[in-house]
Amino acid sequence: MPWLLIFGSTILSIFLLRMLGRVWWCQQGDYAPWSWEVLSAHNSQHVIDPYTFTHILHGILFFWIASLLFRKIPLAWRLLIAISVESAWEVVENTSAIIERYREATISLDYYGDSIINSLGDIASFGFGFWFAYKIRFWLSLAFFVLVEIILLFWIRDSLILNIIMLIYPLEWIKHWQMNP
Repeated sequence: MPWLLIFGSTILSIFLLRMLGRVWWCQQGDYAPWSWEVLSAHNSQHVIDPYTFTHILHGILFFWIASLLFRKIPLAWRLLIAISVESAWEVVENTSAIIERYREATISLDYYGDSIINSLGDIASFGFGFWFAYKIRFWLSLAFFVLVEIILLFWIRDSLILNIIMLIYPLEWIKHWQMNP
């Protein structure tokens, strides 16, 4: 039953994203499965992009939280809760208010929202992160989390932690550092 509900949650998010006017795949018409260009119109338009790694980290983080809060609930049901939250975030993240917030507070000046295929990739990456944290347990997943954060800081000058900071309480010096490699 949880697997059917996970599928349903994902389908619902696709429907809602389409209702928000999200394109199926890259508004530029490029159907490559990935794009590594963060500061371009291809950002968040393909199945995989540098922010895929932040969604893996979302999954790891949510596994830790779910393990604390829902310890007695079977793993498949915790995964259902996690995927439902991530699917809801993908919809909220693609509302006009959040897109505008990204544009004004982060390095995503030309951000127009995710394509549906990118959101599906993000949900799948999140699920992978959740499973990965379950398999390798806390200390190894913590080390992986820190390593990915560091790699992203050097590679794209952004990371999950910086993204959260910049959405909640933007700091001008961080934005300046991000925009001036």
